[in-house]
Amino acid sequence: MDPLLFLGGLVLLFLMWIKVKGLDYVIVHQRWIFVCLFLLPLSVLFDVYYYVRAWLIFKMCSAPKLHDQRVRDIQRQVREWRKEGSKTHMCTGRPGWLTVSLRVGKYKKTHKNIIINMMDILEVDTNRQVVRVEPLANMGQVTALLTSIGWTLPVLPELDDLTVGGLVMGTGIESSSHIYGLFQHICVAYELVLADGSLVRCTEEENSDLFHAVPWSCGTLGLLVAAEIKIVPAKSWVKLHYEPVRGLENICKRFTEVSENKQNMFVEGIQYTVDSAVIMTGTMTDHAEPDKINRIGLHFKPWFFKHVEGYLKRHHTGIEYIPLRQYYHRHTRSIFWELQDIIPFGNNLVFRWLFGWMVPPKISLLKLTQGETIRRLYEQHHVVQDMLVPMKHLQAAIKRFHQDIDVYPLWLCPFLLPTGRGMVHPKGQEEELYVDIGAYGEPKVKHFEAKASTRQLEKFVRDVHGFQMLYADVYMERDEFWEMFDGQLYHRLREELGCKNAFPEVYDKICKSARH
Repeated sequence: MDPLLFLGGLVLLFLMWIKVKGLDYVIVHQRWIFVCLFLLPLSVLFDVYYYVRAWLIFKMCSAPKLHDQRVRDIQRQVREWRKEGSKTHMCTGRPGWLTVSLRVGKYKKTHKNIIINMMDILEVDTNRQVVRVEPLANMGQVTALLTSIGWTLPVLPELDDLTVGGLVMGTGIESSSHIYGLFQHICVAYELVLADGSLVRCTEEENSDLFHAVPWSCGTLGLLVAAEIKIVPAKSWVKLHYEPVRGLENICKRFTEVSENKQNMFVEGIQYTVDSAVIMTGTMTDHAEPDKINRIGLHFKPWFFKHVEGYLKRHHTGIEYIPLRQYYHRHTRSIFWELQDIIPFGNNLVFRWLFGWMVPPKISLLKLTQGETIRRLYEQHHVVQDMLVPMKHLQAAIKRFHQDIDVYPLWLCPFLLPTGRGMVHPKGQEEELYVDIGAYGEPKVKHFEAKASTRQLEKFVRDVHGFQMLYADVYMERDEFWEMFDGQLYHRLREELGCKNAFPEVYDKICKSARH
């Protein structure tokens, strides 16, 4: 039989099966079919288009000129909104499905959408050691360029699709954050279009209050059009040390020790059960021992968290040399460990060799095609949360996670939180070491209920003066939210800059209690 005819017959049978069963049934119960046949190829095309486009624009040096035109167009849209009577709040016109957050932004349908097509790297200034980028430039794009010329960001959040705008207006973290802080702490300037259509630049010295208030504000103080971010010299390899640790007390003690040691350029932990984990520490180097090189970014390599688990199962430590950019995006191919629930056989050797080069599917495309049924299922039977707690409360926090949701692996990432005037800072007057506890997966506790269980976690985090990342589902009431976050500077600036009629309050934009 003609191979094309045979393939066409299979496709026809598949479509008939979908028609009989219903699209929602297929997407929920056999989602891997849809992901493998459609989303993986579409994701490859999506990536190729944006990488080629970004490279061409930067090489042709046309981005700065286009940037100024784009800014003027955004100002024009804001002034038109004012002339029309400022009837609704404004928001960026980027479709909600394109964001990495699993939350569905229903406000996009009711607010005035301001079109901001700004996704370019504008300038790399190695003398000042800064890179100037537009808000939709993503981490994959930034690392591809910077590492090719010998530079990198001090804090480079993991997933390729995370954008500069999302990391500034929300937050970002990486295994170097115990030295440099959160993503906001490596930013030196923001350029914003305000509610009156004016363009302002804010730094530590110029418009200082606004500079400190922008992070975590989720686009409710102005529209970000550019950011300047610190860069540091890069080296070719990361020398990574794997250390299995057993016993919760030992895990917390050891993790604190390595996080306080600034000789470790990278620190990360993956906790596989309540009493077993692997702690990883790394440094950048230009030299690698050939027999210890592991190019983990190659498509046929095991998913990184599975590779790390091997050290735990074999009960021994190890050292590897990983190419720098592959280290930065070590969890990208498996979306940390979320992909194992979408493609259960994705880490199979045969699948990796044949199709691993197409992995992962774009998170944005997964959102676009999930449908209302699977969205509700994910909300009720799946957890995606990052809670930031002081390191001194790590042991109590892990016990709380185990009791309330029982999701493993847990991601442990330390970070230094300096004093400041924005929404997120330590309770005292001195910088403090915190840890991000990331829980991504299906809860194993029998009593799990999305709202009640998350609210229990949120209360614990508030009580220890921690913070919840705002990309995730937030169930706090308004007073609870502003107990967790410092809104003093934020609310004052919203009043002074005329934001109340222009942008929703951050709580109203992201919290479920405000949107239901």
